[in-house]
Amino acid sequence: MIASLTGAVAQVGLDHVVLVVGGVGMRVHTTPRLAGELRSGMEATVATTLVVREDSLTLYGFGDHAERDMFETVQTVSGVGPRLALALLAVLTPDDARRAIATSDTATLTKVPGIGKKGAERICLELRDKVGVVPVTGDDAPAVAITAPAWGDQVTAALVGLGYTAKQAEQAVEKVGPGLGENPQVSAALRAALQELGR
Repeated sequence: MIASLTGAVAQVGLDHVVLVVGGVGMRVHTTPRLAGELRSGMEATVATTLVVREDSLTLYGFGDHAERDMFETVQTVSGVGPRLALALLAVLTPDDARRAIATSDTATLTKVPGIGKKGAERICLELRDKVGVVPVTGDDAPAVAITAPAWGDQVTAALVGLGYTAKQAEQAVEKVGPGLGENPQVSAALRAALQELGR
């Protein structure tokens, strides 16, 4: 198991980064939140998990171990694969997901593209006793603030990647933009847009 990677960021995509580790470029699939915090040339450490399939070996990377643990836990539910688990972490923090599961808050879980009411109920039923106690303190690690045009494009692309249409994504970004200030964080902007789309 590859638990983490440390190396120079060679490339940043909407849903992946390439880390150069020991001269080898490792493509790591990530949430839009983490991708938005990384820049080419910077040194980064990401928590990782390796998903093995018959025809592929795929690395998934996360900002911390809590995200990785939630990614792995959610996939123990029948019908939940890596893509859906990653979508959940794009919409919710690990603590938000744990809180929703522990309290059977299916409305919060169904905000994730690909999770319907029955799927949310199944996740709550199967994971309620596995997610543990949700801590009452502790904030998410701050994201890197970037300029407005870049955050708008990134959030729009991330929403499209999560299954929304380009028109829906653009409208959501336009609605939440004025309330986010001049240099919003990509993660905060993405959450605000998802909340707008979930109304």
